[in-house]
Amino acid sequence: MHTLEFEKNLHYLSIEEIKTEWSNTYRSDGKPDWSHIFPYYSDHIFFKDAIQEIRGIEDFTKMTNRLTKRCKSLEMDIKHMIKDDKIIFMEWTMTMKFRIFPRSSIYGSSRLTLSDDGKILEQRDYYDLWGDMYRRVPVYRGIYNWFMRTFFG
Repeated sequence: MHTLEFEKNLHYLSIEEIKTEWSNTYRSDGKPDWSHIFPYYSDHIFFKDAIQEIRGIEDFTKMTNRLTKRCKSLEMDIKHMIKDDKIIFMEWTMTMKFRIFPRSSIYGSSRLTLSDDGKILEQRDYYDLWGDMYRRVPVYRGIYNWFMRTFFG
């Protein structure tokens, strides 16, 4: 597809097309590859999650490359997705295998905000990194659960 036509039609992608593209980013057979979805992002992307805040496509690309280097494998299962005008909301499970740690899953969601030209201008990921990780380590699981119940439950 011609680049201008691609950009023009980007805003009108269906939920299934978005789900397919994101699912193809994270593969169970090896390292993740974001290169096919970079064209969906604005040069001025603002990305924020539980551990970082990134501005601009160059820094966003560097962040994805760092994650690729750290992971032996990474896969994403998109559970639900809703699109309303310029907002896309998805619920997912991301399963990662790092070099020295066993496979572990993180449960979360993402909110994507589209610009007028249909590119992703903002991505906000929500997940409980520490809770999902600590619950997998027997020594920390009890302490973490006790702490959360005592102070927040």
